[in-house]
Amino acid sequence: MDRVRRIMEFDRKGMASLVLWARRRRDGVPPGATEVSYAREQSTIMMIFTCAMAVELIAVEVLLQAMDVELWVRLVVLVLDAYSLLFVLAVIAACVTRPHVVTDRELRIRYGAFFDARVPRELVASARLVRNYNETGLLSVKDGRLGVAVSSQTNVVVQLTEPVTVTRPLGGRAEVTVIRFFADTPGDVVAALRPAESSAA
Repeated sequence: MDRVRRIMEFDRKGMASLVLWARRRRDGVPPGATEVSYAREQSTIMMIFTCAMAVELIAVEVLLQAMDVELWVRLVVLVLDAYSLLFVLAVIAACVTRPHVVTDRELRIRYGAFFDARVPRELVASARLVRNYNETGLLSVKDGRLGVAVSSQTNVVVQLTEPVTVTRPLGGRAEVTVIRFFADTPGDVVAALRPAESSAA
């Protein structure tokens, strides 16, 4: 039941993200925070995929009409295809409007509507640039190490002084002490976290 609730919440946040995207607004970025995007690396591929889905939607409708398929069947197919297209657009919008955020209190690492990890600044021991092209899956946790990848890549590694608990998309929890993630401008993340490192030193 919790998984169903979470999936419905993904859908709600995705639709809300479409509104934010249209209004050129961002979610969860307070004044004075450093906003760091991660959507640029995947946006071209996802937009091409979206266009292909739109063409497919039209082509299927034309084909079904040519085959004299009943109207109710065509409407069902059309609704399902349209929803799939809207879902992909919502994923794109959520990634654009829900960036990583660094404030004086926390580091917030996100992936669209699916993942949101909040790390107190005082727990950040170090942050460095390390590019990895071999990440497996969007989200991975192994031996206390969290990976949040975009196009199988991460380029920032954050070491923590003590474990934090993160919640996976479907509700599973894990404690991590190292976080790898991708940012379009990784240097901005490292620079924004540097004062915390200096004060901890």
